[in-house]
Amino acid sequence: MGEVDPAFVQAIDQRPKLKPTIPVDDEIPVIDLSVLSISHGDTKELVSEIGHACQKWGFFQVVNHGVPLELFQRMEEVGKRFFELPLEEKKKVKRDMVNALGYHDGEHTKNVRDWKEVFDFLVEDMTMVPASHELDDKELRILTNQWPQYPPEFREVCQEYARAVEKLAYKLLGLIALSLDQPENKFNDFFKDHQTSLIRFNHYPPCPVPHLALGVGRHKDAGALTVLAQDDVGGLQVRRKSDGEWIPVTPTPNAYIINVGDMVQVWSNDKYESVEHRVVVNSEKERFSIPFFFFPAHNVMVKPLEELLNDENPAKYREYNWGKFFATRNRSDFKKLDAENIQIHHFRLPQ
Repeated sequence: MGEVDPAFVQAIDQRPKLKPTIPVDDEIPVIDLSVLSISHGDTKELVSEIGHACQKWGFFQVVNHGVPLELFQRMEEVGKRFFELPLEEKKKVKRDMVNALGYHDGEHTKNVRDWKEVFDFLVEDMTMVPASHELDDKELRILTNQWPQYPPEFREVCQEYARAVEKLAYKLLGLIALSLDQPENKFNDFFKDHQTSLIRFNHYPPCPVPHLALGVGRHKDAGALTVLAQDDVGGLQVRRKSDGEWIPVTPTPNAYIINVGDMVQVWSNDKYESVEHRVVVNSEKERFSIPFFFFPAHNVMVKPLEELLNDENPAKYREYNWGKFFATRNRSDFKKLDAENIQIHHFRLPQ
């Protein structure tokens, strides 16, 4: 990535300001989950904090979350060792038209190439998804993880980490359900059978033109929740709902960054909003992050919760199938359909 390919250059209005024009005195909240580890602990205040963060920001950080620091450190280490391999070795598990999992260094966001390389794997190996995005095509295909030969412990560490972060994701989903005055397990069944959840290693090398390129261009996440671990370099920015400013997310030691995705926005009928975010790069330091994308089973139909609807708050979205939505977006890197722009506003009902 030493030479600057024009494919990486952002449109002028999307280029990052490397120094904030105004001091940031308002950041996404850091929420302590330690009450969850106390038997019969009172979670009322925690639920309120989560609900407020979802409404104001769509983002928050969590500490005392129950995922062992030592496990994250092992996960980060195997990821770094994989990305240090020669390109020929990494390409042995390169994703392609047939298999959308594994290594990739040509990721695009809104048709501009991202300054990064990635490795993706499914939380549940052998996951069924629709064979195509066509609504009348009922055929399914099985997605299978590709595992590199090196480092030798890569697969084992990834699978152990996935189980730990999945537990955290379920806890968070339960707190969000409670904040909507719903039972804690309201959403669980959507994920129980053949969930399509995904974990990604992101590696952002130093960039000679950080004023022109982005690690990831502005986007929203399509699933229910994203649970992100990052190193101490920083680079994630969130678009503040109140004024549209890009606000940096300060790395907090041993914290996870949580954002609600489009699915929670639909379930909550716009009470909670999926918010745009992006990643800026720098010329001196590489950066690593590991997002867990909490996705339901392919056959889940997504629509506003009936319990939240009434005459004053009618449904704002028509029902859509997660699997077909997933299939449409996941072909965008190989077919120039700009399929990532298939967003939930396409399912918005006239009011």
